[in-house]
Amino acid sequence: MPDNAEAAFQPFKHFEHRGWRAVAERYDAAFVGATGQSIAPMLDAIGAGPGVRLLDVACGPGDATAAAAARGARVLGVDFAAEMVALAQRKWPGVEFLEGDAEKLALPDASFDAVMMNFGVLHLANPDRALAECFRVVRPGGRVAFTVWEPPPQTVPFAIVLEAVEKHGVVNIGVPPGPPMFRFADSHEAMRVLSDVGFTNVGFRALPITLALAEPDALFQVMLEAGVRTSGLLKAQTPAALDAIRDHMSQRVTAHRIPNHTDPRYLLPMPAVLITATKPA
Repeated sequence: MPDNAEAAFQPFKHFEHRGWRAVAERYDAAFVGATGQSIAPMLDAIGAGPGVRLLDVACGPGDATAAAAARGARVLGVDFAAEMVALAQRKWPGVEFLEGDAEKLALPDASFDAVMMNFGVLHLANPDRALAECFRVVRPGGRVAFTVWEPPPQTVPFAIVLEAVEKHGVVNIGVPPGPPMFRFADSHEAMRVLSDVGFTNVGFRALPITLALAEPDALFQVMLEAGVRTSGLLKAQTPAALDAIRDHMSQRVTAHRIPNHTDPRYLLPMPAVLITATKPA
């Protein structure tokens, strides 16, 4: 990433850091049901098991870290938000967590057998540098795996909120400029960046993730209160626009009701991509 772009994205980095410190508990309640669906495939891809020394970058509430530990891996979770680290430590006592910056890991070279990052790359001001750090700390022959969301319209929750804002509000406010959120869902771009860093054997696997909601208004509440980028966008709208956005989103969610379900339940497609690569031996 060019130096001028990195400097321009520093406000975005501070915005993300403040945001994740504020929403740790709400994010855990709202999104882990979706983000957790990628954990098992990711651990399979990097061979997480007994004795494997594993790093979980941008670990958030620590679910992937704990799942790796349950498989017998010797795992460390790192996140830049102190509140996320504290939450992970409360949820998963006995698992090791550390506050740290994905773009500048305070860890020795070649000290891990594998590195993973579950939807963390989307929130970084300099994801290229973070991937270079993953390359540095993994041993020769080691693996890296990370997940990203598919762009709208494939990811229906993002499509609904962006459609509602475009129709009733103002786009491109409330969030400082940052790297494109869906950049690494482009296999050519992901291949280019990983190859430039030094990785080989880059692979891509589609993950058919879904987001389950109890009621039509739940998506609006999740996007408003449990995220960072979409929350900033929504909170920057006028009260009248926000009411119209809420109504629009609720109406769109009703189309995804599960037929014959005993409770009103809605299931929205939220597909992702699992990206893997190897550090040459």
